Amino acid sequence: MTRPVALVTGARQGIGRGIAEALGAAGFDIAATDLVDDDEAAAAAREAVTATGARFHLWRHDVAHVESHPALLDHVIDRFGGVDVLVNNAGRGAAVRGDCLEITPENFDAVMDVNLRGTVFLTQVVARHMLAAGRPHPAAIVTVTSVSAELVSHERADYCISKAGLSMWVKALAVRLADHGIAVFEVRPGIIRTGMTAPVADRYDARIADGLVPARRWGQPADVAAVVAALAGGRLGFATGSVVAVDGALSIPRL
Repeated sequence: MTRPVALVTGARQGIGRGIAEALGAAGFDIAATDLVDDDEAAAAAREAVTATGARFHLWRHDVAHVESHPALLDHVIDRFGGVDVLVNNAGRGAAVRGDCLEITPENFDAVMDVNLRGTVFLTQVVARHMLAAGRPHPAAIVTVTSVSAELVSHERADYCISKAGLSMWVKALAVRLADHGIAVFEVRPGIIRTGMTAPVADRYDARIADGLVPARRWGQPADVAAVVAALAGGRLGFATGSVVAVDGALSIPRL
């Protein structure tokens, strides 16, 4: 068990699977979580990550269930020996896209429970383990937020609020952990082609063609994964607290 271990949430498909593959190729063993662990996507993720030479295990886990976080960490420690890198990737979109004046408390809470509350408290559990474990590998916490932490989509304001709150959590965590050598980063994807964006793909195709994204293409999970793997490797520790946009220059203000 000499390889560093990365815990990646939401790793069954999309951005999370891309991150798991990239970290596996970079020399990490992968402890993965997702809401489902026994379908074709889970099997494909397992095959893709193990093909990199990494050990891989996928646990069925809902990050919204805060009370389950200590048990998840215990399972990871039992199988892999500990956690060196946490990648907070699991997230969900708005329950309903529509008028922000019509958001219901139930839908608001459903988004916050995963994107903000669950992620914050899972990070807390893992960070405490990192502080106590004293493992020989560089430690890092990388949280995947969104350009929506800054750019407003009023028809999914609850999602934007959740990502903006998570961005502030990353800042607080970076300051808290800096003198312990645990690097903390925020990665903000733009318009990435995944299952989450599939329902609005036609809309984004047209807007990208019209110049919304200066790079004039969709982002791919591999674009985000490459950045996460670089941040997790331990060479950028003094840049702790940095925010990295992976959006083809979408979020740069323009005239």
